[in-house]
Amino acid sequence: MIATISPALLGGTISAIASKSDAHRLLILAALCRGETRLLLEQRSEDIDATINCLRALGAAIEILPDGVLVRGIEQAAENPLLDCGESGSTFRFLLPVAAALCEHARFTGSGRLPERPIGELMQVMQAHGVAFSAERLPFATRGQLTGGNFSLPGNVSSQYLTGLLLALPLIVQDSTISLTTRLESAAYVEITLHALRRFGVHVRVENGVYAVSGGQAIQSPGKLRVDGDWSNAAFFLAAGALGKPVTMTGLSLDSPQGDKAMLNALRQFGAIVTATAEAVTVSPAQRIGCTIDVGETPDLLPILAVLGACAAGETRLVNAARLRLKESDRLASVSAMLRALGGRVEELPDALLITGGQLGGGTVDSCRDHRIAMSAAIASVRCSQKVTIRGADAVNKSYPAFYDDFYKLGGHVTLTSPASYELE
Repeated sequence: MIATISPALLGGTISAIASKSDAHRLLILAALCRGETRLLLEQRSEDIDATINCLRALGAAIEILPDGVLVRGIEQAAENPLLDCGESGSTFRFLLPVAAALCEHARFTGSGRLPERPIGELMQVMQAHGVAFSAERLPFATRGQLTGGNFSLPGNVSSQYLTGLLLALPLIVQDSTISLTTRLESAAYVEITLHALRRFGVHVRVENGVYAVSGGQAIQSPGKLRVDGDWSNAAFFLAAGALGKPVTMTGLSLDSPQGDKAMLNALRQFGAIVTATAEAVTVSPAQRIGCTIDVGETPDLLPILAVLGACAAGETRLVNAARLRLKESDRLASVSAMLRALGGRVEELPDALLITGGQLGGGTVDSCRDHRIAMSAAIASVRCSQKVTIRGADAVNKSYPAFYDDFYKLGGHVTLTSPASYELE
């Protein structure tokens, strides 16, 4: 799909969509319960649907409702299930240990860049605990059930490895500990996991960087839960408020464990006016100034922060970003290419971007099949002098299928062209 966007200032009020990060974890825990759990989840995405489909393959019954999903927990795990994770790294890394805890045999596949994304350290630690793999990358089959004991993982590769084990180990008879050999990065994502586990009655003791998990814990359904509002995807329209007219978003919790609520402080660093209450978050424009932001704990924010930097006076430095090369695209390269295509100035370093602010012209951007590149390019159009064309614009379906609808609601002018073309103007 191709999106053609005419420059226009965005402004107004919209509701935040449900958090993909929270939804993955709550869906998995609901499937591991006895009985039923109702999750309030008004909007789904390709990644969330990938988790739903994999949980069904494992034996859960999941019914789609107008306002969410009804999950009936796995009573007996399927024999040798096939789990198609699509392009969702979270689905794959979370469910690999969970499936191995439930099943003697399982098969995994995926698409897009997922087979190329790192998994080696998680495979190694699972091999040391009873699980064999038919290949080193997708597609592959597993043989043998995961056993408990002492696990050791690097903390600077992917917090998703730790989350996958934390979701799986309560199912195992033996007690377990997980020790990190390096400093944990993206720690907020692990806090989301621990918060979800507590909501389902699972206790994990954390002391001096060691996670202790008692085996054989009963995962208890809370009955009904609302999935948290998504700070990661809200960041795009909050940024639009700093670039155009005031934007207000409802449905975001200031108490959320999501690390990407750090977007509010980042916006303040750029000079935006931010008002945040329990009811709503409003961002209004002011003189934008370049700044330095460490994205080590919030890597998903880098693409939209880069857009803000390109529209701010002076230089913006986005540092500690090496892991972004392992996302849906090499995001240091794809963000740099996006900004240059729009007339921006950026220097790409091995672990950082140096952006010199100025006027963006417009042009054609390749999304690289990366949802955050497509959404960032759309928001960049607010400050462009000419039209912006996005190839692979439907990449937004991975996390935010209604993105262009909300873009339109805030005053955007976008034409979407596909085999069954339609317009929003």
